[in-house]
Amino acid sequence: MAVKTFAAISIGSAVTEMKIFEYTSRKSMKEIDWVATRLNLGLDAYTTGRISSKNVEELCAVLRDFKRIMNGYRVTEYRACATSAFRESRNMLIMRDYIEKQTGLSIDVLSNSEQRFVDYQSIASVTDEFESIIQNPAAIVDIGGSSMQISLFDKDKLITTQNIRVGSITIRERLTPLEKNSSHFEHMVKEVLEHELSGFNKLYQKDRQIKNLIVVGGNLLEILKPTEKGKKKISAMEKSEFEKVYRKISGKKPEEIADLFQIPQDGCDELATSVLFCQTLMENFGVDTVWLPGFNMGDGLAYEYGVKHGYIQNGHNFEEDIIAAARSISKRYKCSQSHVKNLESIALAVFDKMKKVHGMGNRERLLLQISVILHNCGKFISLEDVSDCAFNIIMATEIIGLSHSEREMIAYTVKFNTSPFVYYTELAEKADLSKEEYLIIAKMTAILRIVNAMDRTHRQKCKDVTVTLKDHELRVTVASQEDLSLEIGSFQEKTEFFEEVFNVHPVIRQKKGY
Repeated sequence: MAVKTFAAISIGSAVTEMKIFEYTSRKSMKEIDWVATRLNLGLDAYTTGRISSKNVEELCAVLRDFKRIMNGYRVTEYRACATSAFRESRNMLIMRDYIEKQTGLSIDVLSNSEQRFVDYQSIASVTDEFESIIQNPAAIVDIGGSSMQISLFDKDKLITTQNIRVGSITIRERLTPLEKNSSHFEHMVKEVLEHELSGFNKLYQKDRQIKNLIVVGGNLLEILKPTEKGKKKISAMEKSEFEKVYRKISGKKPEEIADLFQIPQDGCDELATSVLFCQTLMENFGVDTVWLPGFNMGDGLAYEYGVKHGYIQNGHNFEEDIIAAARSISKRYKCSQSHVKNLESIALAVFDKMKKVHGMGNRERLLLQISVILHNCGKFISLEDVSDCAFNIIMATEIIGLSHSEREMIAYTVKFNTSPFVYYTELAEKADLSKEEYLIIAKMTAILRIVNAMDRTHRQKCKDVTVTLKDHELRVTVASQEDLSLEIGSFQEKTEFFEEVFNVHPVIRQKKGY
């Protein structure tokens, strides 16, 4: 293939930057330029709830410069993404419209789970070390301006991912007015973090010994030698080595840190706070090694684009991580795992056979699978009001890699599994859903309803299932010697809505002689 160029622009809380990549015929991507400007947008957003006009104009100037650089490299595609500073600004829509009109660049404002997933992809996609690191208990800690995300891995599986509302900018703004001296500030930060981590430890760490801490964000690479040019590698620091750095920085003023490490003074406050965060996490988790990737959101955006368009190969199965996160939520709310797994296989078989009818793709298949995994979580709260409880649990629980709208589609699919389906005119009054998203909800609900009916007793009597589609009939054949009267009756109750959505009549047949 001809060389393809792509620009990844990330508008962060403290830094706005652009990376330019080339994709070659070798199914690889290469970074060819990286430009960054410090713009403290987060300080505005987190303290006043909006980004000032002055900072908006400065951002426009930076983005226009980026556009000129893109033209110089003949960039053919780009993606510009903004994170928490934009997300938490009350005037986000107005501000984004103004910036897009002034610069000609379209900006995506990422939800927290989308942002953290892109950061996560930046690590997992460009290094061989990642797979070996997460074989043992490991935590990816993504330090942002307003919050910190902790993703826990064990034996190559994502156990959970949780957002803690403590960030390197917000905690400084919150505690600086209270500090008596630098050591008092550090003491207060540790108290806040230890309180937040105590709940995480009780729920998720338990007896698990976290050996490795992979830290994203926080400017921590400033205190290490730069990654060797041309090599994508994770820099590592043993516990004792990191503690030496912590002691060097502890109690120092920004100008002293800048002089000590020969780095710009701007951003040293954030760096010192991030080091303090890491030291507290190491002590809390009992970590042996801190890993510092030399990658950021730009690498993740470029990787995502390259995989989507077939320019590079996917080295890590990120969908499995999303599913693993959903399973973790399902277990937390005591859903029957045997029931869930039985329904998953049937639901995906129905989805695959109906492809020509429903027109949905692999992403919707994933959303349906997660809907099945979480469909019973509401019973943990109430056996009477299952659908509303399930909806609230899903909407309140981040699933890394899913956007807010995707999580909302799953929540409504689960809700309508047992509660009356609400049509678009009425639903649009209380939910910010497009017509396309509404139709996906209707299709997933129709499938989930008939599939859930097939295990009405939660005894998995419908294990050996064959699905066929002919003309306008979907035939589900169950090979079983058991009495399926209840399952067949429940299935037939759910056929009307399925037929309304797909114009296909579902029938269930029992095959006993086998």
